[in-house]
Amino acid sequence: MPLNRVLVVDDDRVMRDMIAEYLRAQNFEAQTASDGGQMRQILDRTAIDIVVLDLQLSDEDGLDIVRSLSAEGKLPVVVITGHRRDEFDRVLGLELGADDYLTKPFGLRELLARIRAVLRRWHTAGQRAAPGDTSKRYRFAGWELSLRTRQLTSPAGEPVPLTKGEFNLLVAMLEAPERVLSREQLLAASRVHDDEVFDRSIDVQILRLRRKLEPDPANPQLIKTERGAGYVLATWVEPG
Repeated sequence: MPLNRVLVVDDDRVMRDMIAEYLRAQNFEAQTASDGGQMRQILDRTAIDIVVLDLQLSDEDGLDIVRSLSAEGKLPVVVITGHRRDEFDRVLGLELGADDYLTKPFGLRELLARIRAVLRRWHTAGQRAAPGDTSKRYRFAGWELSLRTRQLTSPAGEPVPLTKGEFNLLVAMLEAPERVLSREQLLAASRVHDDEVFDRSIDVQILRLRRKLEPDPANPQLIKTERGAGYVLATWVEPG
């Protein structure tokens, strides 16, 4: 079985080498980069399965790197933040498309568990979108979502970009149309978090989806709120 390939991006040499050595001992192929430029060079010449990225790089904004990787949509990202009061960076990183996060100090075993969980979710999504899978796209209310390309197309035929979080939430709702899903269910569908992440982050993601899907986000007709229960995709969905 081929080894999973991870790229650790951190300007702290001791930290990135420690993470890389630990992951190699856990049967990963691990490479390291000190900044976004080195990261790009490695990604251009090497197939990588997942990126572990410290948001607090000395000479550049890690959030810009998250945004860039998310826009490409080719590989998952686990972000590391410097301390527990960096809530803004954590939430913004997730909104921009990071798949999970850890705050320093953290245990290497926990990092390993997060990496494996993210890779499992991406593997499952890839299996869903495999050729011949009858559910590789969904059509609903004139919209179409392709799981293979992760592309959302409007009723007017225009592409609408989605972050990873928005994509995962929309897929979860499309797989259970006209059924109320709790915030906890939607949170689990989008990524694995610890208790630090409040479930209201789902409300932010839902608001972003409504702004993209609804003609009048203040009066939503597709994604409706069930007070005290969660959210429901109130439309018929055609898989195919």
